[in-house]
Amino acid sequence: MNGSNRLTPESLPISQPADNFHTHDIDNHGHGESGHAHVHSEESLRKIVNRLSRIEGHIRGIKTMVQQSTPCPDVLLQIAAVRGALDRVARIVLDEHLTECIARAAKDGNIDVEIEQLKAALDRFMP
Repeated sequence: MNGSNRLTPESLPISQPADNFHTHDIDNHGHGESGHAHVHSEESLRKIVNRLSRIEGHIRGIKTMVQQSTPCPDVLLQIAAVRGALDRVARIVLDEHLTECIARAAKDGNIDVEIEQLKAALDRFMP
């Protein structure tokens, strides 16, 4: 694959997030019991959604590479780039959770429940 066809995050299209995507009530972050309203700033959500949109485009690019029989090392390099990008998104989500959700739980007096839910999520997240 020559340099002009190389996929980079900057070369991928960016989808615009929905304007109304600023709160959601998902129990236990999709797992059943929390009950707190999950609220984050528009800027934070925009940052996460934009990064995920770039990753989505990058994955489509990898799919095209495979369909065009691009050499395996080039495909693996792009897969590694997507993994790194997903790890950076996970870090943003974790940071946001610690500064917003955990802090809110401490203020509301239900920190133990929130910590247990975070531990369970991290157990599933980390290999």
